[in-house]
Amino acid sequence: MYAEGLQELRRALEGEEGMEVFVVAPEHQRSAASHAITLHKPLYVYDIRLEGVKVPMWAVSGTPADCTKMGVLALLDRPPEIVVSGINRGPNLGTDVLYSGTVSAAIEASILGLPALAVSLATFEEADYSFAALFTRRMLGLLRRHPLPPGAILNVNIPALEPPEIAGVAVTRLGVRYYRDVFHPRVDPRGRKYYWLAGEVRHGEEEGTDIAAVERNMISITPIHLRITDESLFPSLEELSGELRRMLEK
Repeated sequence: MYAEGLQELRRALEGEEGMEVFVVAPEHQRSAASHAITLHKPLYVYDIRLEGVKVPMWAVSGTPADCTKMGVLALLDRPPEIVVSGINRGPNLGTDVLYSGTVSAAIEASILGLPALAVSLATFEEADYSFAALFTRRMLGLLRRHPLPPGAILNVNIPALEPPEIAGVAVTRLGVRYYRDVFHPRVDPRGRKYYWLAGEVRHGEEEGTDIAAVERNMISITPIHLRITDESLFPSLEELSGELRRMLEK
């Protein structure tokens, strides 16, 4: 709830003419939460009051996806025009979107039939979010004039650079971002072995991807969707249909 990127975006949007802003966010850090939702315990919601802030804000004891669901279905009087998730610290590029709580909050909006942006600042270091917030505000202004269709998702990654250093804006596809994962074994004070997951990012700079764009100091905008059926396998599975049917024979 108090993350610097989120609050910087709130400050950038709250004074925008004709724009009504609401903030619903996890009460604490939920990095890499993916699309987990809370089913087996209650969700608690807390009104957040900050001095001088008039924007309604709620902290939720759940995941980013919970926050979208809670905001749209329980807290707001009417559905928002668009859901913005972020600004996240750290890039959400390539296949990392599958792990991202930031992107999953936007995906939950899509499931609910709403357009959404997931916005990330492409650094894990301490950084200035002001330009990323300004760009997001301008992008939302553009999308008010040219609305996204219901359920559309844009994944936006912004380099952590001064505006003159940013080389442009690229519409991209997701790249392939994978890791050489390493589990570091440790021993706790009671003698029990545990592991820390670490990993080195390993990917190629394939032209046209979000990864390549950000590495070239460009803002990457990637449209993503929920249609993940691999239709290319239909013909080969049809060829196996006879054998599959025989599996049902007693």
